Amino acid sequence: MIDLIQKLPKAELHLHIEGSLEPELMFRLARKNNVEIPYDSVEDVRAAYNFNNLQSFLDIYYAGANVLLTQDDFYDLTWEYILKCVEDNVIHTEIFFDPQTHTERGVAFEAIITGIKEALADAKAKYGITSCIIMCFLRHLSQEAAFETLEQAMAFKEDIIGVGLDSSELGNPPSKFKEVFQKAKEAGFKLVAHAGEEADFSYIYEALDLLNINRIDHGVQSIKSPELMQRLKDEQMPLTVCPNSNIELRVFDNYKEHNIKALLDYGLNISVNSDDPAYFKGYVNQNFINLYENLPITEEDIITLVKNSFRSAFISDELKEDYLAKVDAVLQ
Repeated sequence: MIDLIQKLPKAELHLHIEGSLEPELMFRLARKNNVEIPYDSVEDVRAAYNFNNLQSFLDIYYAGANVLLTQDDFYDLTWEYILKCVEDNVIHTEIFFDPQTHTERGVAFEAIITGIKEALADAKAKYGITSCIIMCFLRHLSQEAAFETLEQAMAFKEDIIGVGLDSSELGNPPSKFKEVFQKAKEAGFKLVAHAGEEADFSYIYEALDLLNINRIDHGVQSIKSPELMQRLKDEQMPLTVCPNSNIELRVFDNYKEHNIKALLDYGLNISVNSDDPAYFKGYVNQNFINLYENLPITEEDIITLVKNSFRSAFISDELKEDYLAKVDAVLQ
């Protein structure tokens, strides 16, 4: 099964590019940019990657992001992730980035998006990997700040396919951002939102009914509402589930308690993603392997999860069919 996981082409739909900042690159950029970080070694950084909730992770995540200052930094960060895609046979990726994390530090929006975009263009040219860029609003900040960020993004609309909502979930419901999501929809952006990871399933309802999203990021708390489960099944609303993240942030105590198999068996449109892989101990293949080793996941389940990733991607129907045919070719 591990051999099959490796061989199958995949799409990744829930990946924070800042969350792919490996300690080695963090130290390299800290030295280059003369930025102080609160660690003495790569080992110290890895030792700090033990979290008890979302906020304990975010504190380290934002500290690490301080080393990202130039267009070249964002290029290098994205390129390192692309090399992991090559390793894991990810042939399409949809990358989140958090402009507010950087613009608040004086980094130009243009430097961020250009660095990411150029790395993705090189990934297409060198490896054939297709990609989209999704800009996320930080939900612990105000809706006014989100409106300002959306305004900045309009100059780069050709490069950004969608907007999302991430950061501290508890106490920051989707309803807080209803108007800015409405404006983003009117501007033609696809819409996604983190909902129902730590917060209860009411956040999922808000994301669906108030933000009118195209995809739910996480969504694992949906299992606590039979009505919501049926709705998600009927609508085939994509849920981009991130198993390692859920374990590392103590949403579930261990892998054997994870509900992804139950969600999948119910008929929900689930895909597997790595979220913040540098912090959560593994890229997308490791997430699949951990599921296989800890849950009664079958070969059919793996194939369904992989095919769902392409079906739920923000790509043309023609490209979806092409990628699904690639999956079938491996199976044959």
